[in-house]
Parts: sequence; C-alpha cells; structure tokens
Amino acid sequence: MKKKKLIVLTGAGMSAESGINTFRDADGLWEGHDVMEVASPIGWQKNPDVVLDFYNKRRQQLLEVKPNAAHLAIAELENDYEVHIITQNVDDLHERAGSKRVLHLHGELLKVRSIKDENYILEWKNDLILGDCCPKNGQLRPHIVWFGEAVPAMEKAIAITETADIVVVIGTSLQVYPAAGLMNYAPSNSTVFYIDPKPAPVYGMENKVEIIPATATLGVPVFIEKLKNL
Repeated sequence: MKKKKLIVLTGAGMSAESGINTFRDADGLWEGHDVMEVASPIGWQKNPDVVLDFYNKRRQQLLEVKPNAAHLAIAELENDYEVHIITQNVDDLHERAGSKRVLHLHGELLKVRSIKDENYILEWKNDLILGDCCPKNGQLRPHIVWFGEAVPAMEKAIAITETADIVVVIGTSLQVYPAAGLMNYAPSNSTVFYIDPKPAPVYGMENKVEIIPATATLGVPVFIEKLKNL
C-alpha cells in the first residue's frame, strides 16, 4: 500500500526548544545585532568580520545542542508516511533526528560556499575566517540565504507541496516570504495543520487549516493523534 505524502514545513519554533535562539527577538535584534548587519549582502560587504564572527558563534552553538522531542517524533513518522521536510531553519537537527528528506530553504549553517563559485560548497564545522578561500581564491562565506538574495530551493519546495496529502506547518510566524506562502500550494483536497503557540492569521484558508496553538514539543504529539483519526 502506497504511503500518504506528508509535507512538514518548519520554522524557528521547531528548534527553539533545543536551545537555538529564534531569528527575531521582541526587540528586533538577533543576538544583539540588527539582522541586516549579519544577514544581508550589504552587511557582508560592509563588515565581513562581523558576519563571520556571528555565524561562527551560531555554528558553535548548533554543535552543542540536540534534536528535541518534536524533531524525533517527525522522523518516526517516516515509518508510516512518505515524509518530506521543508525547513526555513539552517540547523541540521532534522537530519540528526533521523529524517531522510530535508530541503533547506534558507541554506545550512554547517556548510560554506565560495563567493566566486556558488556551486563550490563545503561541509564546515570549524570557525570560518577571512582568508579561507576556494581553489579559485574566492573567499568562503556562510552557505546561508541572506535578505535580498534569491531562494534557490523555492521551486522544488513548491513542487513538493503541490503533491501533499497532508501538510503540517510547525513553529513559524508566517512572516518570512516566500516561505510563508508555501501552504497555499497544498492541493485543495489535502489536510493542513498549523502548530504554533502564537499562530498567525491564515487568510483565505481559515476553513482549511486546523490550528494547534502549542509549542512544537507539545503540539506535535497532538498532531500525531489527529493523524491516526484521518
């Protein structure tokens, strides 16, 4: 019997309970920085040392944390469903939890790429400094999609979402586009869930989306129980 296709769209709230700080705090700063200083091409051109230091600290933090119960529960769903994860997160916690199909919309913290050749991508767990270059002498930069840059994986993400039987959105404020609009590509006959302690309005989909107002670790078990009744 063919497994149903479950598409899981995850944001910062998915990893928050592992100790990964969410992208935006209430004061609009990220770890004390204006996001445009550390997450934009302009910030990179203006002060690459600050950008590299910022991501070095994020990378060190990531290596110290572990997947939480929600990551593990989503990974276990692969026993019963064809699960595809589309994440806005740049951490590798889904992969470490055991999920096999993970598409990163905004890049990956444990990878770097060359500014001269965007296809030159390396796994990277150490600090990245000015002078770390590719064979073409191009400086290596974080493999992260910054504000103002295209989201190369978006077309693939849309194509995957269009094939869903079930969609669950976890831990996102639905404020960062184009990722925020992905649930709109779910087929009309699919079932859609949205897990977040402070769920955003789902304009135009109010009758289609079932909201579970909870954190990831509390909301995912509720969602899994609802799956059993579908």
